[in-house]
Amino acid sequence: MTLDEGMREYYRQRAGEYDDWWNGNGLYAQLDRPGWEEDVGALIVAVEALEPAATLDVACGTGFLTRHLRGDLVGLDQSSAMVEIARTRLREGRTVCAEAIPLPFHDGSFERVFTSHYYGHLLGDEREEFLAQARRVAAELVVVDAALRPDRPNEEWQERVLTDGSAHRVFKRWFSAESLGAEVGATRVLHEGAWFVAVAG
Repeated sequence: MTLDEGMREYYRQRAGEYDDWWNGNGLYAQLDRPGWEEDVGALIVAVEALEPAATLDVACGTGFLTRHLRGDLVGLDQSSAMVEIARTRLREGRTVCAEAIPLPFHDGSFERVFTSHYYGHLLGDEREEFLAQARRVAAELVVVDAALRPDRPNEEWQERVLTDGSAHRVFKRWFSAESLGAEVGATRVLHEGAWFVAVAG
């Protein structure tokens, strides 16, 4: 298991409204997020610029970023609700509903593991376990996560409320490109903006 049970339920229930966070709709429509749209756009450009590769997207969610990757794609998520949405976006790839630890693939099955806004939710030893799994199935790892901002601590447990009013406790971390790269063993920065960082290596 790679996520606290409460967080797992949160992402299952959130599937239908997950893209509202990216697109600034629903509960996010009134948030003050200066430069958000521009940073989302810049992140997408950085993802599209990656060389085509046989890629496994771990915790692909709805496939919002996965669809911008080039090459042979597999999207994996532990939430069947997320996978159902991602499947409609990855018509030339495939989707798998499974856990990330352990990854259900043989050693060296891919050229690249990609993951977005997953690593920052992992607790303690789960981080090392995930990194070992990622390196086992692919030579390259690309990690996208939330940028460290002056109004946030490095990490915290948050209470998040969905459109249906349900409240969920979620663990979250924020990173500079340097701190994220050092943790995951990345060798280059792909993107560093106000809201997102992405590293690879």
